[in-house]
Amino acid sequence: MVHANRTRGSDLGGADLGSAGLRGRWARHALCPLRIFLGATFLYAGLDKLTDRAFLAASGSGSLGALLRQVHSTAALPQLVALAQKSPVAVGYAIAGGELLVGVGILVGLLGRLAALGGALISLTLWLTVSWQTHPYYYGNDLAYLMAWTPLILAGTPRFSLDAALTNRRNRHGAQLYG
Repeated sequence: MVHANRTRGSDLGGADLGSAGLRGRWARHALCPLRIFLGATFLYAGLDKLTDRAFLAASGSGSLGALLRQVHSTAALPQLVALAQKSPVAVGYAIAGGELLVGVGILVGLLGRLAALGGALISLTLWLTVSWQTHPYYYGNDLAYLMAWTPLILAGTPRFSLDAALTNRRNRHGAQLYG
């Protein structure tokens, strides 16, 4: 008979040391490779954009401004592209900064669900603007990134994260976070 009043089971983020064994221990860490991949990829993408002077220009070869002009007529949301065209340099910095924040947030596990939501919104925006015209759709990577963020939005960063450390500290010391 299973104990019905479990207070700290795997469904609550705790260790369920029942009969799951090795498979259960691995399952608790299943999101870690996804976190590492997405975090490192977004961190790299943000740094790459910030260090590429051509990308952060309003016009010229390899610039965000040139890319926006190229995709304007084929985007699912040309209004969003037109809005970005008003200040492509600021938009470029915003994209790069957002990717940096998302990458660091997911890698260290700080505000994991919020960071994952930010990553999903960046991926959704890029899919609806830049990679919308990719045919067949599965050749575009932004949709795949959008779907990859979904488990992290739902589960957060429950293992090897600052979120988990803060939660454990809060549980040990009550509602007091410091002191």
